[in-house]
Amino acid sequence: MNIYVGNLSYSTDDAALRAAFEPFGTVASAQVITDRETGRSRGFGFVEMPSDEQARAAIAALNGQDLDGRKLNVNEARPRTDRPGGGGAGRGGDRRGGGDRGARRPSW
Repeated sequence: MNIYVGNLSYSTDDAALRAAFEPFGTVASAQVITDRETGRSRGFGFVEMPSDEQARAAIAALNGQDLDGRKLNVNEARPRTDRPGGGGAGRGGDRRGGGDRGARRPSW
C-alpha cells in the first residue's frame, strides 16, 4: 500500500521517514518529496509498505503523531490522476501578446 505522509518538517529526510514506519512492518520505500530546483523538502512524502495490514496499522498509529516537531498527516495515498490541459494548465495564452497594438489607442 502506498501511504501519503504530510506536514513533514523540512529537516526530515528519507531515512527518518523510513525509521518512523519500520516498527509497524516492512517498508519497501520511503521518500520525502523535494523541490527540483532547490532540493529542499516540499513537506510531504510517500511510504510504500507491501502488507496492507501493516500499512493500516502504521497509518492508525502515526496519524497526528509528532515527528521532528511536526504533527503528521498520514493516510492512504490516492491514485494520481491526470490534470486537464497537461503541464500548461492555468497559464492562459501563449505569452506573445499579439494583435494590433494600434487598435488600443484611447479615443479622445
